[in-house]
Amino acid sequence: MTKVVNYISEAFEELRSNVTWPVWAEVQRLTIVVALFSVLFALATWGVDEMFANVLEKFFTWIKA
Repeated sequence: MTKVVNYISEAFEELRSNVTWPVWAEVQRLTIVVALFSVLFALATWGVDEMFANVLEKFFTWIKA
C-alpha cells in the first residue's frame, strides 16, 4: 500500500514541478478549436454515412426489382 501512496505523491509532485501548464487564454482558445473540429468531423461522418446509406438503398432497390 505504501508503494501506491508513494507513486501517487510522486506523480503529483512531478505535475507540480516539471509540467509547464498553458495560460488560461490558450486553454480556452484550444478548447474552442477542439470543439469546432469535433463538430465538423461529426458532420462529415454523418454526411458520409448518409451517402452510403442512400447508395446501398438504391443498390438493394435495383437488385430487388
